[in-house]
Amino acid sequence: MAKAMSKPALERQGLSDDQLRWMLRNMYLQRMLDNRGFQLNRQGKIPFATGSEGHEGIHAGTALAFARGKDILVPYYRDMGLCVGIGMPVLQVLLSMFARGKDVSGGRQFPNHYSYHSLGILSISSIIAAHCPHAVGAAYAMKLRAGGIGGPSRPDVVKTGRAVLCTFGDGSTSQGEWHESLNFAAIHKLPIVFLCENNEWAISTPRDRQMAIADIIDKAPGYGLPGVKVDGSDPIATYAVMKDALDRAREGGGPTLVEATCYRFLSHTTDDDDRTYRTRDEIESHRHLDPVPRFEALLIEHGVVSSEEASKMKKDVLAEVNAVTDEAEALPYPAPEELYAHVYEGPYEPWL
Repeated sequence: MAKAMSKPALERQGLSDDQLRWMLRNMYLQRMLDNRGFQLNRQGKIPFATGSEGHEGIHAGTALAFARGKDILVPYYRDMGLCVGIGMPVLQVLLSMFARGKDVSGGRQFPNHYSYHSLGILSISSIIAAHCPHAVGAAYAMKLRAGGIGGPSRPDVVKTGRAVLCTFGDGSTSQGEWHESLNFAAIHKLPIVFLCENNEWAISTPRDRQMAIADIIDKAPGYGLPGVKVDGSDPIATYAVMKDALDRAREGGGPTLVEATCYRFLSHTTDDDDRTYRTRDEIESHRHLDPVPRFEALLIEHGVVSSEEASKMKKDVLAEVNAVTDEAEALPYPAPEELYAHVYEGPYEPWL
C-alpha cells in the first residue's frame, strides 16, 4: 500500500498561532471596513470612499513588522488596514469617513487621510508621491539625532534602533518626488524602507503605460539600493521581507526598496468607474490572488483556525464595524466657529 504523502509544514517565519490569527482578523476587518465605506457612499452618507481590497496581505504582514512606539509610518491613501494594524482605533476610520468633529484631523481631511501622532503616523499628502520627501526628512532627523549626519568624521553606519516606513502605489514611482527621495536617502544611508504596493493600476493607467520595465525593484540599482520583491497576497512572506528591511534600516544598513505585488479589485475610489479601462473578466481572472480567502484557507488547512472559528471571527468583526459606524454617525460635525482653527497662528482676519 502506498505511503500517504505528508503535508508540507506551514512556513510561519517565526510567527505564533496567535499572531497568525491576528493577521487573519486584521484582514477580515480591512475587508469589512472597505465594504462599509462603499455602502455609506452609495447611501449618500459620505462623499466618497477609497478601497484597499486586494492589499490586505501587505497591510497585515507589514503591521507585524512595524515597531510600535519607535518606527514612523508615512502612509498613502490606500493604507487603512496598515494604520489600523499598528494600533489606530477603528472608530477613527469611521470618524474620518463621516468627517465628524472628534476625528483626529477635526473632520477636515478626506476619508482615508489619517494622522495619529501618538502612533507615529504622519499626516497623508493627497498629491501623489509628495509624502516621500516628508518620510525622508523624518529619517534624516532620526540619523541626525543619532550623530550620523555631519562632517567627514561622522560615522556612515549609525544604529538608530528605529526606522521610517514610507508606502506608496506603483504610480508614485513615476513622480519626481519619488526619485529625489530615493536618491537622497541612498546618499545618506538613511533608516528608511520604501514599500511599493504594486496593484497594477495607477488610478486608470496600467504599469506598461507608465514604465518600460517589468518590476519596480529594477529601479533600485540606479540609486545603489537593494530591491526585494514579494507576493503581497501572502501576509507571512510580506512580514518576513518587511521585517528584514526594517531591521536593516534600524541597524544602520540604509534604505531598501520593497515591491509587494497585489491586485486592486475595486475602483480607484467610489468616484471612479473602472469599467472605462478594464473589463469585469479581467478582474475575475485575478480573484485567485485575493489574499483574504487564500490566507483563511491556509490557516484552516494547517489547523491554526477551524472553519467555525473563522466564521465566528467574521461575525465578531462585523459586529465591531456596525457598532463603530453607529457611534461615529451619531457624533456632531465640527463646530462652525472652529473653521479657522489650526489654519493660522495667532490673530487672523476672515476673508472679505
